[in-house]
Amino acid sequence: MPHIRPATLSRYLLHGQLAGRGCLRARPRIPAPRNTTSPAPSVRCRHAEAHPSFPTEYSLDLSEAHSPSHVPLRKKLKEEARRQKVEGKPKTKNANNQVVNGWELTVGIEIHAQLNTAKKLFSAADTSFNDDPNTHVAYFDAAIPGSQPIFQKEVLIPALRAALALCCDIQLVSSFDRKHYFHWDQPSGYQITQYYKPFARDGRLVLLKRDGIAPEDGKEVTVGIKQIQLEQDTAKTLAQPGDVHWIDFNRVGMPLIEIITFPQFHHPATAAAFVRKVQTLLHAVDACVSGMETGGLRADVNVSVRPSGRGPNAPLGQRTEIKNLSSFKAVEDAIIAERDRQIAVLEAGGKIEGETRGWSIGSTETRRLRGKEGEVDYRYMPDPDIAPLRIAPKLVTYLEDRLGSTPDDEINKLICGLDMSTKDAMALVSLDGGLRVEYFWTVVGWLRRTSGLDLGNDPFPHRMGVKDLGCLQLAANWILHELGRLTSDRSEMTAEDLGFTPDGTCTCVPAQHLADLLAFLYRGKITAKVAKELLWAIYRGRVPAEYPSVSDAIEKEGLWFNELGEEEYAALADQAVEGQKYVLRQFIDAQFMPQGKLMFLVGRMIKLGKQGSVNPTVAQRVMKERLKDIYLPAWNS
Repeated sequence: MPHIRPATLSRYLLHGQLAGRGCLRARPRIPAPRNTTSPAPSVRCRHAEAHPSFPTEYSLDLSEAHSPSHVPLRKKLKEEARRQKVEGKPKTKNANNQVVNGWELTVGIEIHAQLNTAKKLFSAADTSFNDDPNTHVAYFDAAIPGSQPIFQKEVLIPALRAALALCCDIQLVSSFDRKHYFHWDQPSGYQITQYYKPFARDGRLVLLKRDGIAPEDGKEVTVGIKQIQLEQDTAKTLAQPGDVHWIDFNRVGMPLIEIITFPQFHHPATAAAFVRKVQTLLHAVDACVSGMETGGLRADVNVSVRPSGRGPNAPLGQRTEIKNLSSFKAVEDAIIAERDRQIAVLEAGGKIEGETRGWSIGSTETRRLRGKEGEVDYRYMPDPDIAPLRIAPKLVTYLEDRLGSTPDDEINKLICGLDMSTKDAMALVSLDGGLRVEYFWTVVGWLRRTSGLDLGNDPFPHRMGVKDLGCLQLAANWILHELGRLTSDRSEMTAEDLGFTPDGTCTCVPAQHLADLLAFLYRGKITAKVAKELLWAIYRGRVPAEYPSVSDAIEKEGLWFNELGEEEYAALADQAVEGQKYVLRQFIDAQFMPQGKLMFLVGRMIKLGKQGSVNPTVAQRVMKERLKDIYLPAWNS
């Protein structure tokens, strides 16, 4: 191979530039070996523009190239389901796929999560998620000869928060190792990790029934975490038509933690629940800011099967690893597919090979990628350029004391304190990476200060017999459901859509205005329809741009609810039953009062009354009383 000068290599790796003379594309191609079945895919470095200090003739021509647009996961699933339907493939259901009689499934999980840091792990280059490709690459990231790794201390803070949240023992002294392998996304030819001496060991995470574990696992499962290690990420590969791949080196050196569990999962649903809960927990302690939906968290699963009934000390079966699962559904589906494949091979008298396998969205079976590498193949060795990592005990104590409440604590507070359903409490805590529940408590604070309602100051008002507990439940319901409808017309909803922030504020719907709106609604001063219109006015900025406050908007637009008296409700009921002999007959013949017919008559009362003046609850009560005391007796007589 001819020698390439460092300057030429630097321009290629950092700026996507190839010299015209002696260009790699101009060199004669080396014939492939005879046993090669397909040509090796080409790799192209992608960059937005040429560096101004070099002539344009040395720049890589990307005038016709463009980045592939992001396709939402939900759209991918729908397209794959539509394709399988056209091909006539049966749709598999996971409801009864947790257990296969006669076989025992064992799964271990490795989770790779990007840390919430401004710098990379061993260079001062900025971390990047959606910036232009190859714009945040330091010399060490591109493995330029002579560059040295410099550990960025601030990376340690979110890593420690994650380890403490997972109840790990922090190792005060740890070290870094080199994991050798060659691939185009690894310019140095090795990955820096902590294979032998990680910074955290022996953690655990408790999964409850509400987390979505398999029914066979009972009420709760405790999962042991073997270790958590720091490591650097690889470059991002963007596949293009024609067996071409673009490489974005922005991701090289991004700080990761790898969470390695013990092989203690025996049901696919429980494994998926673990990954989901880990993501929620990492968001809650501000260790990670992006999840599976944006590629900030990826999972690898190791799957093996053995005949059941052999006892806990019997050796496990040969495992296979499924790499880079990018959704919770993919974790469960891939485990089910690989378990069924291994069982089919063994029942046919075959042998399971140790290998790495892949999984595509909507697939029904895994596919072989390569033979499974072992420790000898990776040639692990201590990194001679990086000193041991020493962590001060005071730092660990400081972070542990300020870790804050866990998602489980928040869920218990909502269930026990506000009498919320488990489903709603979990949704409120998990939405927008935990930012929405922070916003909820900000709204509660405004309600307690300004509404004049009996809401108490205890975290568990349900136990204290608070009079106006229903107002807090109303606030939770609106923040969970009504706020989501503000952006329901968009393809994807993220925290940026409404502007939730870690300190519990919301730029699009300020907490003070929502608290005022909810207080008026709870007291019956406005109807639910008017409240929803006011919410849109707040979202669009009309409050406070046109109206200083919610009360000003109600006053100027005449939106106060002027409830009718009992006599007026009775008159509306009389008008509503006029000409409805067929409907009244349904009440006479029925053993129980037909709710559908009753609500039909209530709806007529609301239509006949002045808009916004009829309370549906009062109208229902009046109609029910007059049916029982006046209309039906008169019919029978």
